[in-house]
This record gives sequence, C-alpha cells and structure tokens, in this order.
Amino acid sequence: MVGWYSGRMERTLVKHVLQRECAAESICVEAWVRTRRDARQFSFLEINDGTSQASLQVVVDVGVPGSEDLARMNTGAAVHVEGDLVESPGKQRWELRATRVQLIGAVADDYPLQKKRHSPEFLRTVAHLRPRTNLYGAIFRMRSRVAAAVHRFFLERDFIWVHTPIITASDCEGAGEMFRVTTLDPLAPNENYDKDFFGKPASLTVSGQLEGESFACALSRIYTFGPTFRAENSNTPRHAAEFWMIEPEVAFCDLAGDMQLAEDFLKYVASDVLNDSSGDLDFFCRFVDPDVRRRLEAVRDCPFARCSYTEAVELMEKSGQHFEYPPHWGMDMQTEHERFLTEKLFHAPVIVYDYPAEIKPFYMRRNPDGRTVTAMDVLVPGVGELMGGSQREERADVLLDNIRRAGMKEQEYAHYMDLRRFGTVPHAGFGVGFERLIMFVTGVQNIRDVLPFPRTPHNCES
Repeated sequence: MVGWYSGRMERTLVKHVLQRECAAESICVEAWVRTRRDARQFSFLEINDGTSQASLQVVVDVGVPGSEDLARMNTGAAVHVEGDLVESPGKQRWELRATRVQLIGAVADDYPLQKKRHSPEFLRTVAHLRPRTNLYGAIFRMRSRVAAAVHRFFLERDFIWVHTPIITASDCEGAGEMFRVTTLDPLAPNENYDKDFFGKPASLTVSGQLEGESFACALSRIYTFGPTFRAENSNTPRHAAEFWMIEPEVAFCDLAGDMQLAEDFLKYVASDVLNDSSGDLDFFCRFVDPDVRRRLEAVRDCPFARCSYTEAVELMEKSGQHFEYPPHWGMDMQTEHERFLTEKLFHAPVIVYDYPAEIKPFYMRRNPDGRTVTAMDVLVPGVGELMGGSQREERADVLLDNIRRAGMKEQEYAHYMDLRRFGTVPHAGFGVGFERLIMFVTGVQNIRDVLPFPRTPHNCES
C-alpha cells in the first residue's frame, strides 16, 4: 500500500505484517497502543490498527530514538514505529524490533477504555470509541465482509443495484410508523402541506420495495441495499429506528423461485463467512456464542425445509410443546414458534409459506383459497425469522381491492397500479434486515451492538 502521510516511510498495515511468510527489515507501522509492559532495558508495546483481530508486539529498547516518550505511550495512544520484523520467541510468530518510535497522539488520563473488558451496556455510552475494542472491531470488520458478499452474490447473478429514495410519500408496509420529513413547524396547528417542501406529507422510507418493483419490471433483476427507518417505539434487542435492508426484486418469478433465491442467498453468505481466515469468526465462537460456526454450517450444508403456515400451526398444536403464546391459525408467529420449528421439529432452516392474508401487507399475491397469500419467511436456528418475502400481486383488480380494503389512498399508489396496467408480469422478492443478518453470523444478541451508531428511542448519539 502506498504511503498517504507525507514525510514518513510507507506504512504497512498490521494485518499484512502478521500475514508475512518471512522476516523483513525497515518496516513502518502506525497504530494505537493496546498495552505497554516495561522492563529495565526495554518495553513491550502491543499495537493494533483495526485491520485484524490480532495485535502486533513491538520491542522497544531503551535508547531507541523516541523511547524517551515511552511513559506517555499508554493504552489508546497513537504511535509511529519503524523497525525490523523478526521471529518471536513468545506465542506470536512475529514481533517488531523497533529502531525508531514516535508518539503521534497522546491519551488523556480519563480515557474510558483502560480495562481490557467492558460490558456492552457501558460501551454503548461511548459509541465513538467502542470500535477500538476487540469485540466491536471484529463486528464491524465482519459487517464489511458480509456487505461485500451480498453485492457479489447479486452481481454474479446479473442483478442490478438500484438506489431507491430515502424520502418517500408512500407507506410500503401500511403500518404508519414512519418518521416525518418537513420544513413546516411541527408544533403549528392546521398544517398546510401546500407550503411544505414537497407539497405533500413526506417521510423517511421503511422499505425500497415499491420503487424496486418499478425497476424490476424494466430491468428484470434488481436489488436495493440501503438505510430504512421505522418510528416504532420499541426497545427490544431486535429493533432499531434506523437500519439497513437488502431487497431483491425479480420479474418473471413466482413464490417457488423466490424461496430458492432466498435459500441460495443465505447459503452464499454463510459459506463466505465460514471461509473467513481473519480470526474474527473464531473470536465470536470463543467469546460471544460457541454455536455460531455450527449454525452457519447447518445453513450452508442442510437443504432448507419447506412447510406451509397451515401445516406449521397444525404441527405445533399437536406437538405437546408448551408455548407462552399458544399457536392457532391466524396468529403472527412469535420467535418461540419459529425457533421450535427450526431447532426442535425440522432440525434445519425452514421456509414457511402461504400465510393468512389478514396478517400480511396489501401487495402480496392472494392464493386461490382467498384466505392466504404467497408470502414466505425464512427461519434459522438460534434466531427465528431472518428473511421475509412474497410473490407480489400482479393482477390490477385484485391489487386495487387490497388497497381499498386496507383503507389506503388509491391516488398515492397510482404509479404502483400502473405496473399492473402496462405489461404486468408475475414477480417476487424478499427483504432481509442487514443488522439481523450480522447478528446471525456473529452470535451477537442485541441489534445496538451491530450498528455503528444505533438509533433507538431516546438515543441519537454520535
């Protein structure tokens, strides 16, 4: 890598130093100090630049240029080190014998990450510093890795990435839990939207699906991957006000094709994570959840079971299992139901399909029975629901009836109806919350810990 800091040697990242096959002279590393241990004639610095789980040990002899500042090279300090990479007599393979050190950024006495371990609750109060810890460094490196895998999966299958709008005038889910976007005084009575910026009520999007369908009905295969927002006053470990969604849409596709695409997608991501050699997955297995690797292997290796909603409810009713929420037809499945199906009944990931129409959004295609729609949820062990999707309603008359029955304003969905009047085709798609996907592959149990800066009720800190 080229040096981007004028006046210094070319910098080598810690991950590249640790991956070397042979010793080297005159290496430059710039990083932050994790620990310092002093002896009479030398000091050990453990430094990390965030590029790997492992840190690099630096041996600094007394008298080395810059060593007079060693006492200030405390935990959190930024340092510049030049030296020779040699085999280490300790546990690590390599260590850097410093020929020059320099303190770049000292640390104030009230630096909050002095201890090696802190609770996630405490670290959420210093979100701007928590990426420096082992746990959060691993989480956000994994987040980046999975995002790259998502893009590769779709690009390898001729999908086109579409950037759908963040500001919207339509409510995709019909739930009304949206953040308002306005230039008007929010406290003023008798609002006149003609004077507002957009001339109509506008909100932050809850989904890019409706716009994605427009592009799928022109480009055949598209996907969105971007931020979405829900004004849901929920403080559960699985909900956040701002999160990212992955939403493919495919023209000339039915529910069966949608389920297969979802299964292929999840297997691809699981396989990519299992191929990670950085040590981050090993860290999660050791310190977060020892079953992470086993669950990922199950997703990668096991065929997904498929079960209709009606069959799933009947199986649970006959199982003799005690549920906090007794299963019955027409219910919205709870996590306990989803995990029972995957962990106790099928012992594999499960795709449940054909849900009751009353508990699903207006855009899902109605089945001939009149009671169910072509919806599907992908359930995985240890988590429950991870992905949800459906075949979309492509019949104009049925879709219009759905909109009216949902009490929605027809004029706000005129563009959506146009897709059904101008060359309509069967089409389908699904959505997966990116943060829930990261929770699954890391074993982390709280969504606040996989978001760089979580936005939840009464929390909007940097």
